[in-house]
Amino acid sequence: MQSLRLRQTSVLPGFGLTLGLSLAYLGLIVLLPLAALILRSAALGPEGFWQAIATPRVIAAFRVSFGMALGAAAVNAVFGLLVAWVLVRYRFPGRKIVDAVVDLPFALPTAVAGIALTTLFAGNGWVGSLLEPLGIRIAFAPAGIMVALIFIGLPFVVRTVEPVLQDIDRGVEEAAATLGADRWQSFRYIIFPAILPSLLTGFALAFARGLGEDGSVIFIAGNMPMISEIVPLLIVIQLEQYDYPGAAAIGTAMLAASFVLLLVINLLQRWARARGD
Repeated sequence: MQSLRLRQTSVLPGFGLTLGLSLAYLGLIVLLPLAALILRSAALGPEGFWQAIATPRVIAAFRVSFGMALGAAAVNAVFGLLVAWVLVRYRFPGRKIVDAVVDLPFALPTAVAGIALTTLFAGNGWVGSLLEPLGIRIAFAPAGIMVALIFIGLPFVVRTVEPVLQDIDRGVEEAAATLGADRWQSFRYIIFPAILPSLLTGFALAFARGLGEDGSVIFIAGNMPMISEIVPLLIVIQLEQYDYPGAAAIGTAMLAASFVLLLVINLLQRWARARGD
């Protein structure tokens, strides 16, 4: 009788089989390539691994990649929330078009995005020609990396926060208003705690996407060593020089640093969710 009850409450039929297939697929597609990367870098030994990743050029590339990815994710967290708020709370002409434009970075090839952004922000571009006389240089500078990462990361925040905003009961806000709460208090004490876990999720997705972005960045960054060179491009350069162990070492260091940061963000998500409950 108990086994029958367990069988009836099972979510998926053949749970053992589906679990085994899922783990096998995950191991083949994700874990096996990562294990190969780690093993290839391990061939250098501890001293060789450290020498490969501790050069000033590699450290500068890590600083650029992680700094720009974090900055772009923070900008997208603010403006992505604003875009999601407008799409959920307001009805206006052209709303469907704006909603479709948000997903454009998903469908647009990254190389095309990089060329378009470079054309726009270069010294002779529509925007660059207005900014450079003011001493603001975007294209072929570190600021160009930030612009490219903001462009490709915005949809992750918007699409993560949007369904949570849609599910918030407007009656709770109305009740708070009848009790004397103003709009800022309603947002701070009712809306923001509800959307904080999803906002952190969107931030983490945008950050992770920014770390691995290459196609749109290399066109607008200028790719100057120690200044605007990112880690993915440095790995490609190492491969072109047939330094496969060195490229594997840089990739392994990038993997470890990304994993630690994403783990911290996931812990913050769990804390925010537990606090909200």
